[in-house]
Order: sequence, then structure tokens, then C-alpha cells
Amino acid sequence: MSRLMDPPPKFLPPEWRLVNQIHYGNAEAERSRSVRLTAESKRLIEESGMAAKRMQQDANKRLEQRIHDIKFWRTELDQKLEEVVQEIEVLISYKSRVERALESCAEPLRVALQCLTERQRRVSIDLVHDDVERELMKEREVIEGVASLLNRTLEQTNEQIRLNRSAKYYLEKDLRDKFQAEQIDGFCSILTSTSPNIDNATSQTSLAAPGATVTPEEWETFSNINILKAEREKNNSLSLRALVDSLLEQTAADMRRQHKAMGTALRLQVQETKAAKGQLEDHLVKVLSEVASQECNLEALRVAIDDKAGPLKVAQTRLSARSQRPSIELCHDPAQVRLLSEVQELTAHIKRLREAQAQSEMELLALTRSQLILEEEIQVKSHSLYIDEVICTQLRQPISIHSF
Repeated sequence: MSRLMDPPPKFLPPEWRLVNQIHYGNAEAERSRSVRLTAESKRLIEESGMAAKRMQQDANKRLEQRIHDIKFWRTELDQKLEEVVQEIEVLISYKSRVERALESCAEPLRVALQCLTERQRRVSIDLVHDDVERELMKEREVIEGVASLLNRTLEQTNEQIRLNRSAKYYLEKDLRDKFQAEQIDGFCSILTSTSPNIDNATSQTSLAAPGATVTPEEWETFSNINILKAEREKNNSLSLRALVDSLLEQTAADMRRQHKAMGTALRLQVQETKAAKGQLEDHLVKVLSEVASQECNLEALRVAIDDKAGPLKVAQTRLSARSQRPSIELCHDPAQVRLLSEVQELTAHIKRLREAQAQSEMELLALTRSQLILEEEIQVKSHSLYIDEVICTQLRQPISIHSF
């Protein structure tokens, strides 16, 4: 029992002092570490504060530079957009000029085709492929060629307007994007540590998708490409406008020249037809006069033949009576000779008169045919003159070739 009740073992004084020294050393070490940590924390706080301020100032400068760059490109894009918009408006006016010029071809072409159709109604020998018809066909070819050329030019103009509007669209889109970027960067540039809602913005940023991988060089190149494209389309548009000016002037000159040539040919043809008609009328007058003369001649021949019938009968009656003379009295005396000669000569005269009468009748028939032919030709010429001088001239009179 006495062993069970022994007092607990105790530490020796050296051990006690050692443990105290250990505690002193640990406390001193912890204090030293705490002092160093406090000093390091203070230095870190100052360093991080200065770094945050420096980085924010640097970010502000970069944002300001970025805003300056955006404004520069916006100015360039605005200027180019204004030029493209103005060019589109001018080109639309040129398109209207081409459309009016194309519309103005319809009436001259219709008149040319109608004149060709009307001149097909000429008859007989007047249905000739003359200078007027050649000029009309050439005029039709010129107008159709001009219309075809203007149609192609109108298509080119529409396509150029489309390309200009495409360039305008990309400029406007680029400008809208840059305006939005400038607004965002402007908002970012005025943010400070005391700005409201930055906690909310920070939480949203952590959830946002990473930024686009577009380098500043690519960003500038993108806008530069849009500007260069717009400049290229503007230059193409200027070239097209110069072409349209030249084309409208040249086509109007070609149509005016051909219209004048056709008018000259028509006037000359009318003059020639009138001259031919006048000569035919002169010949008709002469033929009618000759018909009357030949009718008189035929009547005179009839009268002459009738006049010869009496003396011939007298001579024949005398010969018949003298053939009844008796015996030796049936003598071939001078009276008999004269009577026989008279009968022969009168018969010969009558024969020649009848031949002349037959020739006169044939000549009268020929003159009558010539009269009918001349009258028919005069009608033909009158019909042709009505077509050329009245119908075609009146159709062409209102036509005026304008420059658009």
C-alpha cells in the first residue's frame, strides 16, 4: 500500500528553467515573425496601392489613346461615308439620265419602223430599195444599237450603285461598332474606385467570355480595308460617270446625225418623185395631144378613102360602059388608057390610104396604151408622194433628239 501512495514524480529545477527558456524563445520568435510580417504587409500594402494607382493611370492613358484612335478612324470613316453617300446620289441622277435617254429611243424607233411599214405600201416600180429605205434601215439599226448600249450601261450603273451601297453599309457598320466601342471606352475611362456598381461589373466580368483575339494591327487594317474599298468603288463610280457623259453625248450625236441624214434623203426622194411625176404629166399632156392629133389624122384618112370611092366608081363605071362598045369601036384608045390608069392609081391611093389608116389605128392604140401607162404611173407617183411627203414627213416632224 505504501508503494501505491507514492507521490508523483516532479521536474527538476533545471528542467523547469529549460522549459521556461524554451517558451521565452518561442514567444520571441513568434513576435519577431509578427513584426516582420507586419512590416512586409505594410510594404506590400504601399506597393500594391502604388501599383494599382499606376496601373489605373496607365489604363486610363491607354483608354484615352484608344479613344483618340477610335475618333481618328471615325473621322476617316465619316469623311469617306459622306463621299460615298454623295457619289451614290450623283450616280442615281446619272441613272435617271440614262433611263430618260433609253425612253427617248422608243418614239424614234417606233416612227422609223412605221415609216418602213408605210413605205412597203408603195406599188409597182416605186416599191424600190431607195436611199430613203436604206437610211431608214440604218436609222433603225442605230437606234436599236443605242438602246442596247444604254441598257448595258444602265445595268452597269445599277451594279455600281449596289457596290457603292455595299461599301456604304460596311462603313456605317464599322462606324456603329466604333461608336459603341468609344462609348464603352469612354465609360471605362471615367470609372474610379468609388464609382457605383463596380462590384456588379466585377461579378459580371468573371462570367464574361474572353475578349476577341484581334490585334491592333488587324483592327486598323479592318477599317483601312473598308475605306480602301469605298475609295475604289468611288473611283469606279467616277469613271462610270465619265463614261455615261461621253456615251450620252455620242449616242445623241449619232441619232441626230442619222435623223438628219434620213430627213435629207426623204426630202431628196420627194423632190425626185415630184420631178418624175411632173415629167410624166408633161409626157401625158403631149401624148393626149398626140392622141387627139392621131384621131384627127384617122378621121382625115377615112374621109380621104371615102372621097376616093366616088371617082373610082366613076372610072370603073366608065370602063364597064366602054367595054360594051361594038366591034371595031372596042378600041384601046387614049381614053381607055387613061381610065385604066385612073382606076389603077385610085386603087393604089385607096390601098395606101387604108394602110395609113391601119397604121394610124395601131398608133392610136399604142398612144392610148401609153396614156394609160402614164396615168397609172402618175397615180403610183402620187401614192408614193403621199406616203413620203405626207405620212412619213408628218410622222418624223415631231421627233427631236435631245441630249440628257
